Amino acid sequence: MTSKALIKSYYESDLANDETLIDTFYHKDCVIHWNSSRGYTKMNFSGITAFFKSVRESYNNLRFEITHLLEEDDVVTSRHTLYANTIESQGEEMPIAHYICIHHIIDNQIHRTFEISQPADTDSLDSGAYSKINL
Repeated sequence: MTSKALIKSYYESDLANDETLIDTFYHKDCVIHWNSSRGYTKMNFSGITAFFKSVRESYNNLRFEITHLLEEDDVVTSRHTLYANTIESQGEEMPIAHYICIHHIIDNQIHRTFEISQPADTDSLDSGAYSKINL
């Protein structure tokens, strides 16, 4: 599987409900460096596992709408919007955040990720800047 295909498969998987996916997609020595509106967060494998455990407790579904997916060697850059259905509002999908991520792949797993996110807002979604392109 190419690095790009791995990341595409990751974003298309059921991360909100399948706890085995962390072992499938993340290298045991992985590190995520995440800059968000809340500040900087660094997570290793156990931190990622705990993070997705809390996600599963809050959300019924996650959907990533990818606008860009670029590959160079074992590095994949993605630009996407995250949508979710909360447990309280199962029938209503809401945009959560916009992301740009740089994923480094080793042994067909995510080894390092550098990501930047900001909360999704109506103005950015209505602008057409987050329209999905053919991948």
